[in-house]
Amino acid sequence: MSEAAGAPRRLRVFLETRRTDSWWAFQLFTLLVLTAFVAYATQRVFVDAHYEWGPYLSPFYSPVLFGDSRHALFGPKPEWWPSWAPFSPALLILAIPAGFRFTCYYYRGAYYKAFWADPPACAVGEPGLRGRRFRGEHRWPLILQNVHRYFLYLSVVVVGFLAYDVYLATQFEDGFGIGVGTVLFAVNIVLIAGYTFGCHSMRHLLGGRRDVLPKSAIGRACYQGCSRLNRRHMLFAWLSLFTVWSCDVYVRLLSMGVIRDIRIL
Repeated sequence: MSEAAGAPRRLRVFLETRRTDSWWAFQLFTLLVLTAFVAYATQRVFVDAHYEWGPYLSPFYSPVLFGDSRHALFGPKPEWWPSWAPFSPALLILAIPAGFRFTCYYYRGAYYKAFWADPPACAVGEPGLRGRRFRGEHRWPLILQNVHRYFLYLSVVVVGFLAYDVYLATQFEDGFGIGVGTVLFAVNIVLIAGYTFGCHSMRHLLGGRRDVLPKSAIGRACYQGCSRLNRRHMLFAWLSLFTVWSCDVYVRLLSMGVIRDIRIL
């Protein structure tokens, strides 16, 4: 059957579009920022140094399960760790927030567009579009994205440790205090919590998995609060990425003696 008269022609050529706006700008931003963050985090995860200073502990390493840090929950590096393998406390914990973000519904849509051009944007031609059918995420390897809910459960525990780290960031050698690092850590946990508790899987867990909303006042309030956070999920996703990155850089520079922490109180 021929196309109806006046109907828009289906896009066939990669990047072909009638859009006149700068639709590619945000995809380029996503590509550059995520590439830089992954490169930095990959390098950082193998470094067993410069992740704490005074009362500050980098969120890249929190909680410290094993290590020489005074924050270590279970003591120094375990004897069963292979002698040939590099050791860093971040190796034992960073997979949780990394897995949570990598499988996040929002981030998936963002990096599918930026890295795979699948699709590049709305009303923009995809690569190899002719004769191709969308298969969703129910086949290997994208079926692994379904572990997102389990990373959520683990991330909630990590959020608890990050909140405790904010308290520790007020405990200086001379007593209670607030430094620039304390403020940075406090802002980070607010944004991390907003991102985590506004997650689509959290919303499903609190009420979306049922046919009716929670009947109890507490259950309904939790679901509505999660829904309000979910409306700004993209904003929390980006801001928390920058703050957790900034916290680690700040602690690293303090530990290396490059900068000095400023005490506010």
